[in-house]
Amino acid sequence: MSGKPTVGEYMTREVETVSPDETVATVARRMADSDGHNGFPVTQGRTVEGFVSAGDLLLADDDAPVFTVMTENLIVAHPDMKVTDAARVILRSGIQRLPVVDDADNLVGIISNTDVVRSQIERATPGKVGKLMRTLSQIHGVELDEERREVAIADLTPTQARVYADELEGRQYELEHGLAEPLVVIDNGGTLYLADGHHRAMAAREGGIEAMDAYVIVPRTTIDLGMAKTAEKEGLRVVDDIEVVDYARHPLVETTKRLQ
Repeated sequence: MSGKPTVGEYMTREVETVSPDETVATVARRMADSDGHNGFPVTQGRTVEGFVSAGDLLLADDDAPVFTVMTENLIVAHPDMKVTDAARVILRSGIQRLPVVDDADNLVGIISNTDVVRSQIERATPGKVGKLMRTLSQIHGVELDEERREVAIADLTPTQARVYADELEGRQYELEHGLAEPLVVIDNGGTLYLADGHHRAMAAREGGIEAMDAYVIVPRTTIDLGMAKTAEKEGLRVVDDIEVVDYARHPLVETTKRLQ
């Protein structure tokens, strides 16, 4: 499904930065006087050169310039990156904030783990279902019904060939704590195509859960679904056919080594 929230929608645009030539003492005072900041991007003009944290300042000489203690090989993101992918980077790297740079490598914002949580709280599955139903209706010219029912994991035909291992861990946690969203399924002539929720379905299968709550979209006449062709092309028949992969570098993630 399209329409997933992007970093640009949830990042903080007003970013407090420090100069590479500022002293450790000056930055430490700014950090102490700030509203909860424990680090700042270090910029020359609008170009990100690094990040300085409270830990970087701890044992440094007060008169030392920030560029001598800052972290230089810093992960940065792009505004078009999906928030879910930013969350994956934050989880895997253990950092709390990702500076966000545009196509010209200029700092345009920063996204934190708090912003990621906010994006997930604001997810509205019924809205996504409505959007999918409108799209299907416009493309195929058919009327559709929406049902809420339990579906058997074994009966689902996936339409996504792979899932990420670390995101799968997150969905397993949600299932264990009763936080998982319903799946979104299209019942096309009795074949149940999984439109949204592949990580959740895989987590359920691995956790021995046989059925999950789902929003089920039912076309009143069988339609020629593009996602059915995708499933056939990828050889996807059951959830077990989905490949679990470790996180590969996202095309919209870089490090500041590239920017210098």
